[in-house]
Amino acid sequence: MAKEQAKQQKEAIRQTVDALDGQLRAIAQRIHANPELSFHEHQAQGWLTEPLEEAGFQVEKGIAGLPTSFRATWEGSGSEPTVALLAEYDALPAIGHACGHNLIGTAAVGAALALKEACPELPGKIIVLGTPAEEEGGGKIIMCNEGVFDAIDAVMMVHPQNKTMVLRGALACVDATFTFHGRQAHASSAPEKGISALDAMINAFVAINSLRQFMKEDVRVHGIITKGGDAPNVVPELCEAVFILRAANVEELKTVREKVYRAVRHAAEGVEAAVDITEGLIYAERNNNRALAGMFRDNLEQLGIEVVEPPAKGGIGSSDIGNVGQVTATIHPYIRLGDATTHTPEFCRLAGAEEGMIELNQAAKAMAMTAYDLCTDAEAFTQVRQEFEQWKQERNGGAIHG
Repeated sequence: MAKEQAKQQKEAIRQTVDALDGQLRAIAQRIHANPELSFHEHQAQGWLTEPLEEAGFQVEKGIAGLPTSFRATWEGSGSEPTVALLAEYDALPAIGHACGHNLIGTAAVGAALALKEACPELPGKIIVLGTPAEEEGGGKIIMCNEGVFDAIDAVMMVHPQNKTMVLRGALACVDATFTFHGRQAHASSAPEKGISALDAMINAFVAINSLRQFMKEDVRVHGIITKGGDAPNVVPELCEAVFILRAANVEELKTVREKVYRAVRHAAEGVEAAVDITEGLIYAERNNNRALAGMFRDNLEQLGIEVVEPPAKGGIGSSDIGNVGQVTATIHPYIRLGDATTHTPEFCRLAGAEEGMIELNQAAKAMAMTAYDLCTDAEAFTQVRQEFEQWKQERNGGAIHG
């Protein structure tokens, strides 16, 4: 009887998502056509929360001190378990929604709306969390530090990608800004009076490159020059570069940071320049909950979607959801959008095209079906929580990275 009821409820969820399809497409395409950068997603926040408010969710905006964040809550026939669906909606500079966040945010909203309509007596609490600034700023890290995830039993989101995967990992990372200070002088008539901040910066790039052969193969260090001087006949007194440093986990990232920062400081000292190093928030490595990922995979396959294994090594980036996975049971699966890779103009096009709308529909259904399982299958929910608690106990005696 229980299996038959679950089958019927999931069919109702799928039909409800299909009924919402036109509304969800309109939201996703509106966000896609109006890309907003990290911490400035005011329009997207409004477009995502409006249908939730209309459906009776309790909506709070500006949580954790982030003006463009939100929390939308609906409690069914009980308050446990508490399941959070994460919405991302910030865009990339210059190329807009080339990571498909217009689809991620809208899918979370669609899944929540479908659950409330199709399963009004669902024994649990569903929360849609609007998490701004994934691309630059680490909104989820700030929310973790403010305790937003502490009372949540399970968290999920779905990301568009060129493959459908449920257990893909991610690297720990941090962004660092190197600001070099020299002394201005005429580059031809009095170069001896100057100290070149540009030479210090170029030396730093060379020094970082010389470290690569002595780093683990999964370490990534990449940067750009954001200020290289003002005129070719003036010795630059101020230059700046921004780097991202990545490693398998936070502990290994600490070693990478120490090596790179030491090289940068010596590069500056070598030409009598000075350097300031400013770090952003540290993104933790991803901790995928395998029990929850297995539930999600089952629901994808019920939808007729083929799931592939992630690459054995390489091919991964970083995300602030890694920090969420240090706090509670979390998954970050992917659903295929097309052949393009993220952060490219072609991927941006797909995110606003029919391919993106199909992925949006699939993501909303799979999330809603998995949330339904968590709330109605006590044994499956227990497995998810036990896996996380065991991981936490094994991880430095229960210590959690923030």
